[in-house]
Amino acid sequence: MCPHSLAHALDGLGRPRLLVVGDLMLDRYTWGDAQRISQEAPVIVLRADQSESRPGGAANVANMLLALEADVTCAGVVGRDAAAIELREMLHAAGANVEGILADPTRPTSVKQRFVGRADTRHESQILRVDHESCAELDAELETRLIAHLEVQLPWHDALLISDYGKGVCTERLLRAAIDAANLCQIPVIVDPSPTCELDRYRGVSIIKPNRREAESVTGIKITRPADALEAGKQLCKRLDAKMALLTLDRDGMLLVEQSGQGDIYPTQARSVYDITGAGDMVMATVGLCLAAGTTPEDAVRLANITAGMEVERTGVSVIYRDEIRAKLATMAFGSAAKIVGREQAGRLAEDHRRRGKTIVFTNGCFDLLHVGHVSYLSEAAKLGSTLIVGVNSDASVRRLKGSSRPVISESDRAAMLAALGCVGYVVVFDEDTPHRLLEAIRPDVLVKGGTYQPDEVVGHELVEAYGGRVCVTGMVDGVSTSKILESLRNTAQPPVPVEPAPTPRPLRRAG
Repeated sequence: MCPHSLAHALDGLGRPRLLVVGDLMLDRYTWGDAQRISQEAPVIVLRADQSESRPGGAANVANMLLALEADVTCAGVVGRDAAAIELREMLHAAGANVEGILADPTRPTSVKQRFVGRADTRHESQILRVDHESCAELDAELETRLIAHLEVQLPWHDALLISDYGKGVCTERLLRAAIDAANLCQIPVIVDPSPTCELDRYRGVSIIKPNRREAESVTGIKITRPADALEAGKQLCKRLDAKMALLTLDRDGMLLVEQSGQGDIYPTQARSVYDITGAGDMVMATVGLCLAAGTTPEDAVRLANITAGMEVERTGVSVIYRDEIRAKLATMAFGSAAKIVGREQAGRLAEDHRRRGKTIVFTNGCFDLLHVGHVSYLSEAAKLGSTLIVGVNSDASVRRLKGSSRPVISESDRAAMLAALGCVGYVVVFDEDTPHRLLEAIRPDVLVKGGTYQPDEVVGHELVEAYGGRVCVTGMVDGVSTSKILESLRNTAQPPVPVEPAPTPRPLRRAG
């Protein structure tokens, strides 16, 4: 896999149009500290301190596609309740077309309530999930209305994604009508199948995407080796007349098998897995986006392998943006260069870290001629939280603050040197004279400055303190500063010693 070629493929995706149909759900999360056992019963006590709702199921696939810069139409059925209103408004606010979301007053909107606990410094973990749902199939009238909507919309889209969680929306009749209509329009159909339904109802799709357990259940093949997965994929393609089968094999990566029987395995990188929730939806969204844009299936799977890996490193279901994928690819190609991010990405990264219970620390400066004083205070700042984000003044900003002779080192080189430090999480170059816009985007828990300042003298302290953050001043290394280093260099510089020209040699006389 070449990160450069994948970055090129990513940049060429454009903004394709995708229609997502399936079981729309609302995911609700409650986070808190889980550090003691109840005296009433041997159960964990969760001291809740944060709650949030996010799109789930097919709605999650749609939401992930929107973050990946696709135009998305949602189709499915929800109840006529508060959860339906919340889900519809959430998708509409994210930019989805929600006209195809129909209401059924006889069924509840599918809601998954997750309780997530943290203890000491360990990663957050789900301790309980409560589902509110109905798995009854749609009645004939709603089924007909939804089919009609799909048949009208499909000619205007570049791909159809079917996210079937077995909650009753993807009936056999609806699936047949949708797949046939998409094939008539010659657009790819990607299906994430229900683990409880017969796979034959997905006949004729472009890609069927079962996980290891689902593929084993359908084919009767125990998948312990790549050869087992290849055989299972070949059977699925033949049985369903599918162009390809994409088997997601958790720790072993993914296997893409063509109808001809040829297949390739795409191994995953070893990583710290926080939460596998949403990884399958991320694969679905990434592959669908890429195929809708005309990317090769192989590159689509390679990119999906990367995005799924990024997803499992986060707690709960999170969207991933294209600039985050670019940064990941840059990390793979250039190492620490990927720690250099833009303001908006820094804000999203900070929010994701906070959601995982991490503390964000921020500091800023010119960092011209990086020296031991800088390194010392950055190391001290990093110890005040989980992730240190460093704002660096751009060249233009440094000139306005320090004069036309500065900076000595360019902004790109200064950012690269900071990113190479292990204590630094991310680096952001900013062009303003103050870091206020960065602080508004990142909202750090701790604002740090090195030197002899008082906390109320630190630029931006009023903004951070207004939302409950704190300001810290670290120590400094005596006698070390960029100005002193430059002054020392000027004082010790000596003019070059003139070199006398060598005497012109006399011509040799020939012996006569």
